[in-house]
Amino acid sequence: MLLRVGFTFVIESGSPTPVTAVVRPREFDLHRLVQERRVTSPDLRIHYYRDGFDNYVWRWITPQGTMEMSYDAVVEVPTTPDPVLQGLPGTFVDQLPDEVLTYTLPSRYCPSDLVLNDAWAMFGDTPDGWDRVQAICNWAHTNVAYGSGYSTAATSGYDAYQNRMGVCRDFAHVGVMFCRAMNIPARYVCGYLPDIGVPINPAPMDFHAWFEAYIAGAWRSFDARHNIPRIGRVVIARGRDAVDTAILTSYGDSQLTGLAVWADELHDIRHFDVPSWVREAKE
Repeated sequence: MLLRVGFTFVIESGSPTPVTAVVRPREFDLHRLVQERRVTSPDLRIHYYRDGFDNYVWRWITPQGTMEMSYDAVVEVPTTPDPVLQGLPGTFVDQLPDEVLTYTLPSRYCPSDLVLNDAWAMFGDTPDGWDRVQAICNWAHTNVAYGSGYSTAATSGYDAYQNRMGVCRDFAHVGVMFCRAMNIPARYVCGYLPDIGVPINPAPMDFHAWFEAYIAGAWRSFDARHNIPRIGRVVIARGRDAVDTAILTSYGDSQLTGLAVWADELHDIRHFDVPSWVREAKE
């Protein structure tokens, strides 16, 4: 299945300001990146690098005044929803790969050390592995209210747990936090998620957040916000929490004043109307 994904940013700056953005989908992941283009107004030189989590990071100087960035891409995704693997066993800590251990530790937005007792009291009777992670998702989906404006950039997973409210990133942080409290490696994921096989959400689309847990030797996708298998996840970035996957980071007097995001099924790539593919978005 082909999807068309992308965004438009409008950024206002009081002076030339260094900015980084983590917005480009990975080339090969749950999806395959087929084609892409990026346009900025005014035209800017944008440098890119890969960070320590293998995420694409764009880096540039935003000029004084208003700039606009638009990105459009075609990606190929499986036609099947997220797999459900009930009963899949967990992995003992001494058998975890070295590179996975960091995802068992507390982080800024996932202070798992604060919920150790709660986690074991709430989920300790559930079999370790897939079933335990799903129980965490079930609890968050049922007990945390979702709503725009229910949290701020400073809200942690612990705050969302205490307040019982949040947005998609808070649901992901709660899931990651409780998994780590129970020695299940978990990492934060952000990306695009189209409305395929589910009722269309009339609210303006935004980037989505979910999480992955390391179970039986592989990373598995979980989504406490929606809590049903979904089709068409397009991964942009992974990290310990939202700090590592920030969509935009400004090092000065610069603000995001406009945002539009899209992720829709594309039935025929010939309908993807772009003037040229001369410039790759990763240049």
